[in-house]
Amino acid sequence: MSPANAYREEIDPQAPQREAALFYGLFLRGHSAEALRRDIDVPKKLLDKLMRRHRNELAMREKLQRVYHFRKQVLAVFDELVTRERVRERVQ
Repeated sequence: MSPANAYREEIDPQAPQREAALFYGLFLRGHSAEALRRDIDVPKKLLDKLMRRHRNELAMREKLQRVYHFRKQVLAVFDELVTRERVRERVQ
């Protein structure tokens, strides 16, 4: 990935929506919502462990925090899409 692409991804407000859409596509193809949630999520316990491991590396800790928050955004969008699909199925 070029530095320009990396920069664009960092400031792209649609990135979580696009990634959630990829997982949602897997859900529509029959993958379990729970299994996909586990694939998306970064447990707080894991983040804490990684933060301790890199306690003296400020840049790495910042990257870990960004990844953690990004994955939580992706998970929230994915959950919203799954909920809408289930409501839509009940209405039909």
